[in-house]
Amino acid sequence: MTTEDGTAPEGPPLTFSGAPLPEGTGSERQILQQWLDLQRATLAAKCEDLGDEELRRAAAPPSALTLLGLVRHMTDVERHWFRGMWREEDSAPLYRTPQAPDDDFVVTEADTGEETLAAWRREIARARASAAGRSLDEVATHPRRTGWRMSLRWMYAHMIQEYARHNGHADLLRERIDGKTGF
Repeated sequence: MTTEDGTAPEGPPLTFSGAPLPEGTGSERQILQQWLDLQRATLAAKCEDLGDEELRRAAAPPSALTLLGLVRHMTDVERHWFRGMWREEDSAPLYRTPQAPDDDFVVTEADTGEETLAAWRREIARARASAAGRSLDEVATHPRRTGWRMSLRWMYAHMIQEYARHNGHADLLRERIDGKTGF
């Protein structure tokens, strides 16, 4: 971002959802990582300052979707794309099964924000570690879809769109819960 005379603006970098706005320059990997981190921070911001009951609330009937369900889903999505695709140990889904593929969205009274958000943050840290040593051109084969291959670059792009789509849901849910909108 520059001023009218082409110089960099004074002051701290712009932030959204507590994360710096992705820079317009840098390597492809830096830009992909920055956009993914912004999307992750946006989901965290949508859950911020809410209690367990609010996080479990299906605030947009007739949908049963909840903020906590979205976090559970993104935990399994992080786990699948950044670790399961590479066949890493301990990368099976936490919340869904082949028999119940949507169970990651389902929450009960026993599910807490503290535990669910901690699991999600652990998966983000593991995803970062898994991706760090790989080239964007490295290719994995999907474990259940024969012949479907994709690069780490594709996985980053997919994760950005997956978060962006669900952050739209989270934005509507949060507004219905307490009226909070935006970042």
